[in-house]
This record gives sequence, structure tokens and C-alpha cells, in this order.
Amino acid sequence: MRIPAHSVCTAIRDDIVSGFFERGGRLTEELLARRYGVSRVPVREALRTLESEGFVATRRHAGACVAEPTRQEAADLLEVRMLLEPLAAARAAQRRTEAHLKVLRGLVRLGQERARRGEGEDLCPLGGWFHETLVQASGSPGLIALLTQLRHKIAWMYAVEQPACPADSWAEHGAVVDAVARGDAERARALTAQHAERAAAAHRLRRVDRPDRRPTVPRTGRTAGPRPHAPAG
Repeated sequence: MRIPAHSVCTAIRDDIVSGFFERGGRLTEELLARRYGVSRVPVREALRTLESEGFVATRRHAGACVAEPTRQEAADLLEVRMLLEPLAAARAAQRRTEAHLKVLRGLVRLGQERARRGEGEDLCPLGGWFHETLVQASGSPGLIALLTQLRHKIAWMYAVEQPACPADSWAEHGAVVDAVARGDAERARALTAQHAERAAAAHRLRRVDRPDRRPTVPRTGRTAGPRPHAPAG
């Protein structure tokens, strides 16, 4: 049975996000086909998709490699998400279904309960599920695709610290759901924007391999050595 390219694409993306394939590392079709037990055809299609998403870059004489994003590129992702998530919440207030509301309310109850008990290890995946459901409730395929891609790339580039007071974060989630349930698009947008701005402050940049600018060449003619990375915070 032929394995579809989108399944291979998901597997390669997951391995890139997890760090199995290091940034800048080569991605040969032979190696990938052997790893996932497929032919080179779906691998080739998957690499094209991942290049369009920014996870893979094609280098002269090297072929496909894991991309090496800069700090500015990483910062841009957070900024774009802070613009799009409020739009998704506003759309959700207008287009959500009762099924969406049921899931969102259930996640808020579960998150608040676990925050009270101090079960912080479960809150990060619950929060991810909440935001994914909120985006799905927007009913906008283009917006869903963009935010899904952003979520993958941000997880690749950033580590997220747990909030100092998880109960406050889940109270914000609850307020967003209340606005969505009432169909109040502007309040849902405003509350999500505030929440997204606070959440962005908890993101800490992982190691970035490629500097934003080329090293300068001193007047002596020698190439300057690499400068140390700035602190992630």
C-alpha cells in the first residue's frame, strides 16, 4: 500500500520539531525513505511541502536541509500569531457550533481543576488543545491552516514556561469562551489579544544556529569570529 505524502510530511515535520533532525542537517531522500519505510516519491513531495512551510531549505550542492531560522524570523512568528489568534476568536464567536462550545467548556473546567490541584504537567497539552479547538471553531480553513503551521513552527523554535499563576491563565480562557458563547466577537477578539500578549512573554527562544547578519570583516582583513548568542529572554 502506498503511504500518502502528507503522512510522510507529518512524520518528517514531527522529527524536525522534536529536534531529531538538527537544524542545518541534510535530509537525503534515501535516508528519509529508509527511516519511514516508503519510496522516494512521497519523500520528495513531503520535502517540497516542508520547504514551502519554512522547515526545510534547499542548498546548492547540498540539497534539502533542515532550515536555520534567525531570531528575527522567530520573533515574527509570535507577532503574526498575536494578530491571527484574536481574529480566529472573533470568527469563532460568529461561527462556533454547540459541539465546539462543549469541548471548550470541558477543557476550561479540566484546566481550572488541575490548576487548583497544582497538576501543572498536564496544563500545557490542555492549553494547546484549547487553542486548537478555538481556531477550529473559527470555521475558516485558511485561518486554521495558517495557525496550525504557526503552532508547529513556534513549538520548534521556542520553549514555553509555565505561567506563575496557571489559574489566572485558565480564567482568561474561560472569559474567552463566555464571549464566544454569547456571540460577542469584539470581546472575544480583545480578550484573546490580551491573553496572547501575556502568553508570548512566556516563550523562550531555543538555540538559533544562523545569525541574523553576516559577520563583519575588520580593517585588518581577518574575518571576525562568531559573536556569542544573545540571551533568549
